[in-house]
Amino acid sequence: MYREEGSERFLSSRVRDIRPSGIRAFFDLNTAGGDTIALGIGEPDFITPERVREACIQALHEGQTKYTSNAGLMELREEISTYLSNSFELCYDPVQEIMVTVGSSEAVDLALRAVINSGDEVLIPAPSYIAYEPISHLHGGKVVEVPTTVKEQFKLTTQALSRVITPRSKVLMINYPCNPTGNVMTEQDWLPITELIIKHNLVVISDEVYAELTYGKKHASIASLPGMKERTIVISGFSKAFAMTGWRVGYACGPSELIAAMLKIHQYTAMSAPTISQIAALESLRHGLAAKDEMMASYNERRKLFVAGLNTIGLTCHVPEGAFYAFPSIASTGMSSEQFALRLLEEAKVAVVPGHVFGSGGEGFIRCSYATSLVDLERALERMGKFMRVMQAV
Repeated sequence: MYREEGSERFLSSRVRDIRPSGIRAFFDLNTAGGDTIALGIGEPDFITPERVREACIQALHEGQTKYTSNAGLMELREEISTYLSNSFELCYDPVQEIMVTVGSSEAVDLALRAVINSGDEVLIPAPSYIAYEPISHLHGGKVVEVPTTVKEQFKLTTQALSRVITPRSKVLMINYPCNPTGNVMTEQDWLPITELIIKHNLVVISDEVYAELTYGKKHASIASLPGMKERTIVISGFSKAFAMTGWRVGYACGPSELIAAMLKIHQYTAMSAPTISQIAALESLRHGLAAKDEMMASYNERRKLFVAGLNTIGLTCHVPEGAFYAFPSIASTGMSSEQFALRLLEEAKVAVVPGHVFGSGGEGFIRCSYATSLVDLERALERMGKFMRVMQAV
């Protein structure tokens, strides 16, 4: 029997090269101690609305515990199709162009796995959600970061994208509204980008899990623009806007050939998304939209309070227009993002995520989730303000 350390030689080199999640590392530190206010994990503090939970309980009583179709319940796919058409002007056939997945995370994995050949370049605007790089790496892709800057509100620009495109570029992986920066892209922002995408024949994977969470601007999906539907896989889910993180149900929409390829992988690896979760998602779309809007209004109130508070205490923060994250600069402290986050946790008992874990351009920032109560946000600002005053006095 091999010792634990000896068994490492059996690992795939791709797996060995992947770093553990920087977000989870700080989550684990947070759970280890005391009266810590957690602004690290991107999870709503709301519980799933009662009507959705009751629909799940009823389904359990009725014995609805069998597998569904690999692509998901037809009723759910039909509701997703109607919802996307009404909300975002996206039109997808529920039979051939929509599949239900085990959260939006599985959809990201399936999409990248379905289109990447070894050595293909995956272009990812940075800072970005931390999962895109390791998943691309696992499937043989070469990640190329596309820098975005706070000066440009962390928007993707044609200038930045054109500088990194090569003959090996195949995939543009995007996430707007963005985790971690909270920025959005408007239709006018997208139009020149789409010309570049079409010119270089890129396939787009668009993670739109925060699409419902925009403040003052309606979400604009890149797939709704001319020439883009046939080359875009749209990914979303119920975790964020519908407060259903633990249910693990998401979906992917796109050209039938690409969805069929993703479904083929899904058949062998996951079979189907959990039946009860799909029933809950169906109830959310049929009778949970008002609750979704109430939660979004609460996030907006928290956003205004928290961002204003950050700027008041000396942590300069651009105003996020989507998701539920603030991404303030900590440059004035002279510390690295990791140093700042560790000291803030140890000395002020506030848990945030250091910006460097989100890739290029993230150093010098921290990510704070305001998907927590106003009371905790006010307490966090008080502690962070005291911490900043101590730093400035040194």
